[in-house]
Amino acid sequence: MTQITLNALSREAEDITAAYTAAGGDAAVLHNHGLASLVVSGNKVLSANATEGIVLEKKETEHGVDIKLTIKKGYKIPLPVHLCFGLVPKDGLQEIKMDFVAEEDSAVELIAHCTFPNAEKVIHKMDAEMLIGKNASLKYTETHFHGPHGGIQVIPKAHIMIEEGGKYYTNFSLISGRVGYLEFDYSVDAEKDSICEMVTKVYGKADDKIKILERIALNGENARSVIKSRLAITDNAESVFRGITEGHAPRARGHVDCMEVIQGNAKAEAVPIVRVDNPLAKVTHEAAIGCVDKKEVETLMARGLEEDDAIDIIVKGMLA
Repeated sequence: MTQITLNALSREAEDITAAYTAAGGDAAVLHNHGLASLVVSGNKVLSANATEGIVLEKKETEHGVDIKLTIKKGYKIPLPVHLCFGLVPKDGLQEIKMDFVAEEDSAVELIAHCTFPNAEKVIHKMDAEMLIGKNASLKYTETHFHGPHGGIQVIPKAHIMIEEGGKYYTNFSLISGRVGYLEFDYSVDAEKDSICEMVTKVYGKADDKIKILERIALNGENARSVIKSRLAITDNAESVFRGITEGHAPRARGHVDCMEVIQGNAKAEAVPIVRVDNPLAKVTHEAAIGCVDKKEVETLMARGLEEDDAIDIIVKGMLA
């Protein structure tokens, strides 16, 4: 490898680390060999570190990276695994394919930061298959940081299989910078005694477009789930939410909860869908769309804030 190439990789590592910090991550964890981590910039793996109980395989492709992450049977990983995906240039394509397996009786927390600070014409695609084994547990937190231009398409798609007694908790947050275009598509199959909780928080501005589709099939007896969506949109942004929960087994319990706040000329649509074909299953839903409370805005304005700043603080408080 030439010195020019090494210097270029070093600069790219510095840029993605800075972007990771801006996204809310602690860059020190990426250099701690006692912690499992993976850093991907565009289609380059800048660093990868696995610890005991974790098998990490990666392959660079033309436009991204293929990843297989396995938590071995019986291992309870004591500290979170840190993931960083990003693209620093103004334009480009990043395709991430992830195959994740939490084997039987394992447990892990994944913390992912995805950052695109300069995006003017960027596409980020993620296609994931996740298997949560018998009595295994996965907590997955994904935070996005986007720049001010809105020139990005984020298209994540995932299928999650939760086996008997497994637990899956996920929290997706995109409230920093412009959303651009978001098309979120997650589906879950939940077996006996499993638990699934999905939380999504997005703040759209200007002419951002947001599409959220979340589906959970409660296939096993006593499977339980919650879909919780919090969307805030302003200016000329648009959002569409579809939350689907299906009860197919005795004592399956599910709930869909969507709340949207709109301001300006924004347009919001929320459709919770419940389907039940077992008489002993129960699935419920609630949805609300409204504006920011006027009294709260006036209270903050009385303390010296401009109206837009007051609304921004209230909205971010709802999304916290």
